Amino acid sequence: MDRRLLLATMGGVACGATANRLHAATQGALAAHPYLPDPVLQDQTGKRVRFYSDLLAGKVVVINMMYAVCTRICPANTARLREVQEALGDRVGRDVHFYSLTLRPELDSPAALADYARRYDIGPGWSFLTGRPRDIDLVRRKLGFYDTDPVADADLANHTGALRIGNVARDRWMMMPNRAQTAQIVKAIDNIG
Repeated sequence: MDRRLLLATMGGVACGATANRLHAATQGALAAHPYLPDPVLQDQTGKRVRFYSDLLAGKVVVINMMYAVCTRICPANTARLREVQEALGDRVGRDVHFYSLTLRPELDSPAALADYARRYDIGPGWSFLTGRPRDIDLVRRKLGFYDTDPVADADLANHTGALRIGNVARDRWMMMPNRAQTAQIVKAIDNIG
């Protein structure tokens, strides 16, 4: 092999190795999705999960906001989603994944969320999530669960009774009232899939 070819080959290997190291070093810093955040959260069992990478990527999802000591709309919303879970049967956890994110992460520990899930006889395929307040707030805002009036947004009594339903693989999303009839919610989930 002549000297120029040997030097060119060695340079290509060195550039390739540098590019591979640069790619590997930046992978952790890049967002998993261009819009949806990927913070580490905890489910009601204490398991640490990444919001986008572990919970959403490639799935059909139903997401709502709640908190464990809410006495206004959360109990009714959870009961309605429990009816939807029952109507979907074994599809929940396989074809459709339910996620409830707390609005009070500073109070709703995994144990508090597990107790809430037990009270409502929540079956498999439905995770209750908590995390650092700033991470929960980021997820909440990115999903559209906020009021543009900061005073109204800060009042937990005014939190939304909406569901965000998405087919993440197809980037199809909708929002609907949690108080819709069970059959309407099931139809919306089927239509987005």
